[in-house]
Amino acid sequence: MNLIIEPQELADQLAKEDLLVVDLSSAQNYQSGHIPGALHLPFQTLMAGTPPAPGKLPSAERLTQVFRAIGLRPGLQVVACDDEGGGWAGRFLWTLEVIGHKTYSYLNGGMHAWRAAGLPLSTEPVAPTASDIEISIDPAPTMDAEEIQRRLGEENFLIWDARSPEEYSGARALAMKAGHIPGAVNCEWTQLMDPQRDLRIRADARDFLAGLGIDGNKQIVTHCQSHHRSGFTWLVGKSLGFDIRAYPGSWSEWGNLPDTPVES
Repeated sequence: MNLIIEPQELADQLAKEDLLVVDLSSAQNYQSGHIPGALHLPFQTLMAGTPPAPGKLPSAERLTQVFRAIGLRPGLQVVACDDEGGGWAGRFLWTLEVIGHKTYSYLNGGMHAWRAAGLPLSTEPVAPTASDIEISIDPAPTMDAEEIQRRLGEENFLIWDARSPEEYSGARALAMKAGHIPGAVNCEWTQLMDPQRDLRIRADARDFLAGLGIDGNKQIVTHCQSHHRSGFTWLVGKSLGFDIRAYPGSWSEWGNLPDTPVES
């Protein structure tokens, strides 16, 4: 299964035993109709939730509980979707990457695309079969503030800021300091969704990003305020074959650290 899959392609494979569909929509949207057999996972389980940087990873112990509860086991093909164009689904798939589970896909357009295709919906609650998976955290898909600060100005290094232009410019302050990491390129996450195609990743994503100076020639780190919006930009970068990592501390950490440089 490819990293990005289409609704009909998933519908054709729902009967497979080694498939786990995880829906990160709101509880209300999930209950109103979900992909048959899809498990609901509240997005809060993917984040530490502790200020000032709530987007950081939970502990390995907490993640172990989460992934055991949904029945993750080696060899399962995991497909993630959400109801908002890919932020939480991307964050979830990035978390799978962090724990070393590499067989995963994103349902292109998520539940918007599934519903628009007229594919089956279920309101039946789904009870997962718990697993006893052991996990450990691989730091390779992540980057921390210290490493970013050390690498500022490196020619082969690029920071992709997935926040709004107002946050990026400093006009909107959501931390002690307002603005952006020096040299960061701003491309708001929603710019990569195609509203004409049920929020699928835009077909010209590679060219669009290249026009902003974001391409596969540099090592990229992406962030937003809490690594939710940048869950989607990480996913898009990954789908384009970029060497991309994520900064889970994001602006909520960077903008509140005493010694981090800021441009506005």
